[in-house]
Parts: sequence; C-alpha cells; structure tokens
Amino acid sequence: MKLVAGLGNPEPRYNGTRHNIGFYVVEKIADSFRASFSRGKGNYLGAKISYRGESVILLKPMTYMNLSGHAIVAAMNFYKIGIRDILVICDDLNLPSGSIRLRAKGSAGGQNGLKHIIESLGSEEFSRLRIGIKPDEQPLNSFSSFVLGKFSEDEKVTVEKVLPVCMDAALDFAVNGIEHAMNNYNKPVI
Repeated sequence: MKLVAGLGNPEPRYNGTRHNIGFYVVEKIADSFRASFSRGKGNYLGAKISYRGESVILLKPMTYMNLSGHAIVAAMNFYKIGIRDILVICDDLNLPSGSIRLRAKGSAGGQNGLKHIIESLGSEEFSRLRIGIKPDEQPLNSFSSFVLGKFSEDEKVTVEKVLPVCMDAALDFAVNGIEHAMNNYNKPVI
C-alpha cells in the first residue's frame, strides 16, 4: 500500500491558491478514479484507489500546511504504511513555474509543510514531488502572501499543463517506486 499526500490548507478561502497545489493533484487523481474523499482516523481526508494492483491512499491533511506531519503520521499508523511508501506533493518557491522535481529524500528546502513532516517523522527519508510556483519577479509583499495568493490567469494555464504530469508521476511512484518516477518525470514539463 502507498500513501500519496497532497499538501494544502483546508478552508475554502484557500481554494485556488498556490500553496494548495498538492491538494489539486490528489483531487484530480481521485476524480479520474471516481473516488471520493472522506474523514479518516486522524485530521485528514482520504480516498482509496487501486492502480495496476497497488492500493493507494490519497490524503489531504486538514491540519493546515505548517502542521501537515500530524495527519501524515496518523494515516501511516492507521494504514500501517512505511516511510518509503509515502509520496508528499507540495508547492516549491525555488522551482520555476511549470516545472516539477521528484526526490527520494531531502531537506524541507524552506517548505513549512515538509519541515513539519520531517520533524514529525524524525526523518527526511520519504519521497516528495515538488511543483514549481516561483514568481517571475520578487513579490511586492511577502512570499507568504504570494504562496497564499490565487493563481493568475497565466499561471492557471501552466497549472493545467502540469497537473496531468504530476498525476502520472504520482501513479508511477505508487506502482514502480521513486527511482523509476524520477527517471521518467524529472525533466522540463513546459
């Protein structure tokens, strides 16, 4: 069994924001399998799918981005999933918009959701799929305002091209593992 967790913030006011791109990926996967999310045995929403013989739990933490680790640990414990069977999907301010990067492990790289997951697990040994949201120019306000801001019309076009690739990469991870997914998807999307 694999756990694919998309990070984001739960309130409706965060719909359409850059920080919620992880939610969008797992929602798109669930939609394509006609699966629906329901309350889990922790502060998360989960949907279960089967893909090429592999059971996959799609997860949306309801803890807010900065406390995502609580939901990940709760789901791992409930479903008895090992750390190497987890893929976390999140935004990345350091990657250009329209690009993705898969990694088998690593630091948080300034992403607070990843930081909390690392702290909660006591390990960096979980896979992640980072989706680029880097602005073309320095934001007028703060980076916090930028990530919590809504996608521009141009960004929406880019996201629509990137989401299907992220879906395929996540499903590749679930069936073939992170190394295979990295070899297939760590290249420019747009």
